[in-house]
Amino acid sequence: MFEIDGKILKSRLFVGTGKLPDYSLIEKMYYEAGIEVFAVAVRRIGPNTKHTKNVLEYIPKDAIIMVNTSGAMNHKEAVKIAQIGRELTSSDWVKVEIEKDTKYLLPDNYETLKACEILVKEGFKVFPYIYPDLNIAKELEQIGVEAVMPLGSPIGTNKGIGCEVLLKPIINEVKVPVIIDAGIGRPSHAAQAMELGADAVLINTAIATSSDPLKMAIAFSKAVEAGRSAFEIGTLKEYEYAQASSPLDDFIRGVECD
Repeated sequence: MFEIDGKILKSRLFVGTGKLPDYSLIEKMYYEAGIEVFAVAVRRIGPNTKHTKNVLEYIPKDAIIMVNTSGAMNHKEAVKIAQIGRELTSSDWVKVEIEKDTKYLLPDNYETLKACEILVKEGFKVFPYIYPDLNIAKELEQIGVEAVMPLGSPIGTNKGIGCEVLLKPIINEVKVPVIIDAGIGRPSHAAQAMELGADAVLINTAIATSSDPLKMAIAFSKAVEAGRSAFEIGTLKEYEYAQASSPLDDFIRGVECD
């Protein structure tokens, strides 16, 4: 369990809802996979070509909605989307996602910082999605965000933790929770993120586009728990050469041969 915004969360797995083939999966994930936080893009609230009902109708009342500013290309758009999202969901939690780049979908850290400064002052609980940069993470911490959300690799690539050398300093140095978001394509990637010391992960594509999203959500949930346990216990040192697990030196030498 860990705490964000005064809320005690049992699950360290957050799930995005944007690509889910069926919104009824949300309730099943809540009860069967233990997922408590669901990210919702404002542009997907309400009927659309894929879903005939509002996603909010499927989110259990005790679950936490994290509004997502996906689609924003600058800080002004992100702030406006967040404000609309709060009106629609009554949730103060907002994932600030700003991408000018439409090919690689890399977050714009500087526009994100501007948006977060405004939203924190407006009383939002802010979760910025960023390119891994310790300096930006520290600035965001100073202005009062609830957590930072550095990417593991670009959105939807399923490449896993591609920038460990940049993530580890953030995990080590910032005091707010670190939630690794984007690019995590397998449960083993999620376990790796947790072994690094991340406080949580957010998964969307890998669960939503799998052949069985509910089973995949359960698999990710177990992987997150395993990775976190390994981090808390402490993983073993790596060695250059083999280390015998059951050395027989003393036993053999103590036996007299006829």
